[in-house]
Amino acid sequence: MTNHSKQMTTGHVVPTSAIQTNRNRPVKDFEGMNLGPALLRGIYAYGGRNVIMQAQSCTGKSASYFISILQKLDLSNPQCQALVLAPTIELSHAIKAVILALGGYLKVDCYVCIGGANAHQDIIRLKNGVQVLVGTPGRVNDMINRGALKTDSIKMFVMDEADEMFSRGFKDQIYDIFQHLPQKHTQVVLVSAIMFENYLELTTPLLKNPVRIHINTERRTLRNVQQFYINVTEEWKLDTLYDIYNSLTTKQLVVFCNTRKKADWLAEKLHLREFTVSTINEEMDPEQRKVIMDGSRPSRVLIMTNLMAQSIDVRQMSLFVNYDMPLHKEDYFHRVGRLSRVGYKSATINLVTAEDASMIQEIVRFYSTRIVEFPFDVSDF
Repeated sequence: MTNHSKQMTTGHVVPTSAIQTNRNRPVKDFEGMNLGPALLRGIYAYGGRNVIMQAQSCTGKSASYFISILQKLDLSNPQCQALVLAPTIELSHAIKAVILALGGYLKVDCYVCIGGANAHQDIIRLKNGVQVLVGTPGRVNDMINRGALKTDSIKMFVMDEADEMFSRGFKDQIYDIFQHLPQKHTQVVLVSAIMFENYLELTTPLLKNPVRIHINTERRTLRNVQQFYINVTEEWKLDTLYDIYNSLTTKQLVVFCNTRKKADWLAEKLHLREFTVSTINEEMDPEQRKVIMDGSRPSRVLIMTNLMAQSIDVRQMSLFVNYDMPLHKEDYFHRVGRLSRVGYKSATINLVTAEDASMIQEIVRFYSTRIVEFPFDVSDF
């Protein structure tokens, strides 16, 4: 184990020389990281040495910055000292839960500020002071503009799933938030499973002489996922999906569409064929999504878009279908890459039209992966 995650890109507003770091020196355990005793107690209570290496999504690569935040906090100061942005409501709540668990013995004050929640309640809570704020870019930016969130004491600004936020069009809101931060002593941290060059270019206004720690090429491969394609026309996709499900013994099928309109249309068509179908979209409140993902309302088919890819509990799933091929090669990893990270064999079937030919070739080349034709004899699958 090292004292940082290899899946993290970090940058500092203050000069790198001014930051004391041992990032080039491996440490064997948490005691070697010079952490406070109360924080160490929280780490061991949460799961000891397994928390970084074996934790689930949002508690693995992110644990490194959780610990950094908690170590930097001045617990005597009730004002916001760390701001964490996340692309989804679910990830925001998950980050808060882990920060509170790791910082249980520190009694840290952490609050979630997300779109769709009561804005008036957020204003009151923030004006009373919050040491660590986790939230989505739109709501956080709104709270700053309303004067509810004071940024004077912030010394760590984190973007979790940074590439996902840039791909969703949060760039302007992120830049606006950054302009309100203390420029001389704020450390900026970008965290992501992947960080492609086009997204790194967008971080230039945020980072000065950043330390860049990239994922190894082999870590981006999709080695645990069987990947297939079926050549099909758009009008035959629905029948093909129907045949796939009836030919296989999977209990649940996850289907990706590129737009919510397409997802709703597909759900209606499958309902007419007497499928039990659920859709997950960004306008649902977290409890509704949780009910669907927990299986309280079991569905044969779960339909979602790229926007909800981060909400999947992949431990329950074994087969994904790209009804629409993603428009960007990075989105393919967000859909399929989650399967490769859980450590067991899973499968993805891509419905490929003539218009998708260039994209499937680009995906194969970029990820150095294999996508083979779906076998006519399903027993081979």
